[in-house]
Amino acid sequence: MKQSYNNGVEATLGVISGKWKPQLLCHLGNRPQRTCDLRQKLPTISQKVLTQQLRELERDGIINRRISGERAPFKVTYELTELGRSLGRILVQMSIWGEQRASQVPDMEITHDHGGFSHILTTN
Repeated sequence: MKQSYNNGVEATLGVISGKWKPQLLCHLGNRPQRTCDLRQKLPTISQKVLTQQLRELERDGIINRRISGERAPFKVTYELTELGRSLGRILVQMSIWGEQRASQVPDMEITHDHGGFSHILTTN
């Protein structure tokens, strides 16, 4: 069944919405990662949610899942596709907006700036 959206923003949010997907994309933009690497970088994400989010990103063509090894335990690595890397500018703009907003709100702070997304942009 064909998915229908009201506009392009809605279609984009359908792919990157949620608490974890943008963060996963940022980390995968630095280099291919294993599940254990991503869990280490995002310690509050549950294994179930991590697996679900990675499967959705793979289904949407944003990441590739690579399996290597002759026998179990297999090594599973995730990496951005070209389509995934094309989200770099959007993610940087979202990060900059959040940083500017945080500078205007007294009770808000950002612990890391948008520099973590820079590698996504250099691989376009």
